[in-house]
Amino acid sequence: MKYIGFNNDVIDARQAVVSALDHGFLYGIGLFETFRTYGGLPFLLERHLKRMAEGCKELGIPFEQDAEHLQEWIQRVMDKNELKEAYIRYTVTAGEDILGLPADDYRKPNHLLYIKALPKAPDKLYTEGKELQLLSLRRNTPEGAVRFKSLHYMNNILAKRELRGYASASNGSEGLMLTEQEIIAEGIVSNIFFIKNNILHTPDISTGILPGITREMVMKLARSAGIRVEEGAYHWEQLKIADEVFLTNSVQEIVPVTTLWEKDKRFTVGDGLCGKITSVMISAYRERTGVSN
Repeated sequence: MKYIGFNNDVIDARQAVVSALDHGFLYGIGLFETFRTYGGLPFLLERHLKRMAEGCKELGIPFEQDAEHLQEWIQRVMDKNELKEAYIRYTVTAGEDILGLPADDYRKPNHLLYIKALPKAPDKLYTEGKELQLLSLRRNTPEGAVRFKSLHYMNNILAKRELRGYASASNGSEGLMLTEQEIIAEGIVSNIFFIKNNILHTPDISTGILPGITREMVMKLARSAGIRVEEGAYHWEQLKIADEVFLTNSVQEIVPVTTLWEKDKRFTVGDGLCGKITSVMISAYRERTGVSN
């Protein structure tokens, strides 16, 4: 990543700086969205912007950004980095303010675009699946009524540090966090779904999870395919007897989980391969993005 987007410009990444008084740095006041392109176009961009706008409103950060303008800016950064497809992180920080907690809204936020080549996922990931490690670290409670995708990411970082201590980490496993009430929450960088008796289950937003954009799309596609979808409060023991399990995020899309780990105890999901309904969802999602299987 040689060039990044900074306040509608495209500059050398080494020259991009924010003030030491930026409240994104001082207090973690800022939000970000991660998404990817298909055919060079950012996928579900308007939905990501809607979530960003809702979060900025609660944090008192002025935010006016339309999809067409942002897409043009993204394209300029991609062109400068000579990328046809990209992983994109769009960050908005609160900007400079007093040393202390302000009572008024912020006035001049900073906008940054970090763009890099899409990480290559092996084809077998979508057939043989991924491993999921139960973590002892609990998911923290949301900063507001609904969890922000905020710059305050310590809970996720601590979870990642715990995950690396397990043997499953060498196989690229994802870590799963529970709430303090031992209810399934979400992965470090993913939302979770499981299937039992042909019903698709996922933790309810009231558990404090991030309302993922891909999560939302998957539920919509499932209902369109005639699959019953339920949101609720679920326990680890229910995952262990699930017929299928999968994870979602905006970059890897839908990833089957075929192995569960509870400390050093291993449990196989289904027959150890991508399940029937998960396969249907992968196909439906890829059709929606315009990518053939």
